[in-house]
Amino acid sequence: MEEFGKRLRAVRMERKKTQKQTADMLEMRLRSYQSYEQGEREPSIKKLIALADFFDVTLDYLTGRTDQ
Repeated sequence: MEEFGKRLRAVRMERKKTQKQTADMLEMRLRSYQSYEQGEREPSIKKLIALADFFDVTLDYLTGRTDQ
């Protein structure tokens, strides 16, 4: 899921959100969120949907299935 981590970081930065703000929205610890961006961990479906909603992108975009 290296592609997911890269896309997650890119979209977070485009939206001018910090890792802490994103972790707080997901109600998780900062280090756990950072592990998503570093490709060390994959989010649950529930958290993946929350991320897509928070950043207003599709699940397909976040997971690398499309570039749109």
